[in-house]
Amino acid sequence: MAKETGPLQFFREVKQESARVTWPAWKETKVTTAVVLFVVFLVALFLFLSDWVISLVIQWILGIGA
Repeated sequence: MAKETGPLQFFREVKQESARVTWPAWKETKVTTAVVLFVVFLVALFLFLSDWVISLVIQWILGIGA
């Protein structure tokens, strides 16, 4: 069974574990953020265009277009 620890022991262990974390460099963080924003923009553009085309097709099929 797992050993129960108090709050102070818990926070000591959290501090020890956080010291072992390898944090990315600022350059890597900036590049990753830029890539994520670019991909989000592309996906948003794709979804916008897909929705627009689908709505045009539905309007054409139903005959409710201008």
